[in-house]
Amino acid sequence: MKNVYEDGTYLARNPDWHESHSEWKAQQIHKLITRNNLNPGTICEIGCGAGEILNQLMVSLNNNIHFAGYEISPQAFKICQAKSKERLSYYLKDLLEEEAFFDIVMAIDVFEHVENHFSFLRKLKTKGEYKVFHIPLDISVASVLSGSWLLTSRYKTGHLHVFTKDTALATLQDTGYEILDFFYTQGSLELPTTNRKQKLLRIPKRLSFPINQNLTVKIFGGFSLLVLTK
Repeated sequence: MKNVYEDGTYLARNPDWHESHSEWKAQQIHKLITRNNLNPGTICEIGCGAGEILNQLMVSLNNNIHFAGYEISPQAFKICQAKSKERLSYYLKDLLEEEAFFDIVMAIDVFEHVENHFSFLRKLKTKGEYKVFHIPLDISVASVLSGSWLLTSRYKTGHLHVFTKDTALATLQDTGYEILDFFYTQGSLELPTTNRKQKLLRIPKRLSFPINQNLTVKIFGGFSLLVLTK
């Protein structure tokens, strides 16, 4: 299977490597860390992409944390390497092949891209005390009825596996993780968009989400799950 992350294909399809969403994702992670009273000395991100999530967390969290980003794509590494500084380092390496251990290891929109995601998750579990996952919930009534949306997303974003909240949590539990906390992130409501259809869909989402989060996510889609595990 062609590695689209190493040969430049993924960069061609996603020129900013999703850097524009990084500040928002960092805000969600900060919320998860603080509401669980975690006080890490080290934070690592596997598949750190453009590296901006770590860069943003370095600003928002305390001054004593050391951050490390691991990335296998030379194109993404070129982007994130330029952000290196004291207490923030990036590596063009596979974390799973390294002798390393961190207080928190993050996989933000990662394991849905991995061909053998069960093996990936079992290996990742040994790399940190706490693990943070951000998982797109691609399966919804709207995505299934659209016909082409799931295949379009598979091509552009490289999602080999698609999840609901229940199957995402079950996958983590099946690979040995203890679920400590989770909540939905509302990218389709909070991130900027110029798509007219997406703007119109925000109206029923905003009305229904406060009433029944689970049902809103299952029907409309456009949400992800942020999970804290051990």
